[in-house]
Amino acid sequence: MNIAVVLAGGVGSRFGKAYPKQFAKVAGKTLIEHTLDVFEINSDIDDVIVVSKGGFVDLIWEMVNKNGYHKIKSVISGGNERMDSTFNALEYIRDNYDATSDINLIIHDAVRPFVSDEIITACINELNIFDAVDVVINSADTIVEVDDDGNLVNIPERSKLRRGQTPQCFKFHVLYEAYVLAKAQENMKVTCDCGVLLQVMPHVKISTVHGHDTNIKITEPIDISIADYVFQQKGENRLSFLKKEELRNRIRDKVLVVYGGSYGIGQDIIDLANECGAITYSFSRGQTNTDISNSADIEYSLKKVFDNEGRIDFVINSAALLKKKPLMNMSDSEIKNIIDVNLYGAILLAKKAFPYLKQTQGAMLNFTSSSYTRGRSYYSSYCSSKAGVVNLTQSLAEEWYDFNVKVNCINPERTSTPMRRTNFGHEDPTTLLKSEDVAVASLNTLVSLSSGHIVNVKFDNVLERNEYFNSK
Repeated sequence: MNIAVVLAGGVGSRFGKAYPKQFAKVAGKTLIEHTLDVFEINSDIDDVIVVSKGGFVDLIWEMVNKNGYHKIKSVISGGNERMDSTFNALEYIRDNYDATSDINLIIHDAVRPFVSDEIITACINELNIFDAVDVVINSADTIVEVDDDGNLVNIPERSKLRRGQTPQCFKFHVLYEAYVLAKAQENMKVTCDCGVLLQVMPHVKISTVHGHDTNIKITEPIDISIADYVFQQKGENRLSFLKKEELRNRIRDKVLVVYGGSYGIGQDIIDLANECGAITYSFSRGQTNTDISNSADIEYSLKKVFDNEGRIDFVINSAALLKKKPLMNMSDSEIKNIIDVNLYGAILLAKKAFPYLKQTQGAMLNFTSSSYTRGRSYYSSYCSSKAGVVNLTQSLAEEWYDFNVKVNCINPERTSTPMRRTNFGHEDPTTLLKSEDVAVASLNTLVSLSSGHIVNVKFDNVLERNEYFNSK
């Protein structure tokens, strides 16, 4: 049995806020929620126990209920120090589980939201051989040792040094024995659970698995800005892509509305959603004479769906307008039309769709372009409006947080669509994403626990993902 213990008892004294850092928001959720999302969807984890600062236990239970976490079996109070919090978790497991069974502990910091499935799985596999496992990465910097006055006294050999991360993983009976021994000692100073084991049971070999540079610990206020950037770059990696049958179970009989669904990515989303048993509606200028930049058109289309079905679960905005042309050669009306469709329309749709999504605690999906990170010549209006869609998505994720309405944004690499062919002519099709591939990523994002994410859909991992998606 694999039990994740998420330590969330820190006070965040260096974080400079009135609340503990695990409750800081980034990419639409608190740090602890992002961390819990990873363990909730990881197929290797059976149960999750959260160790919290005493006054925040009820708040975490509210998050559990709000997000529908099923694996979290208990939220318990921590202690004054990290050692105390871990020991409280060990005592809880001893009293509530069969301690004679083979229990693996995966102990992780709540403020490391970028832990990956790969790291967790590697740790669990390593516990088949060793009694303890630490997650480490190489150090690019020279590490120096100083004395009490800050004077340099030693420079250890860097090739043998690693930077420790979490999770740290143990066989339950080994770590529990170590803590019983440690509690009998006075003034033990350690900063992690591997440190406890190393001091009191040095004969136990602690294996290591390689972590990742992005598996950062949020400690200082600047780390929030770094985390925001990492979320943008790692959006797809944080998704638990489903097999088609699993996606069908999530989306069957749900009401999905797509704007821009008459061709390209939007049409392929409609086709895949229909195949999975969803109830779909498509609106576009060419198909239904629906102008996304017209408030009345949006209101009419949403009301029509609601009157027919009595609910709206998902809204997708894949409508976009691109005209490749130097800004100086564009007319004012051309510029206005691009911004109206790409940004103003996205804002209007979000405003009009929210009351329906609030009722179902549903989700919205926007689309951006890789050009949002760096403007490209000859389509400046398009680039700037797509950057606005990213900011809109992140803002709404926070505004809609308390209503449990999720909103994410798909950022596909170069994709073969009619709009692209019109503006860029013939391109080698083997270098482009297929719009069907983007549709798979889009629906997976729509049914995920994520909110506020910019999900990069990349060409280099489509084949592997699609093989999994279509497997039995």
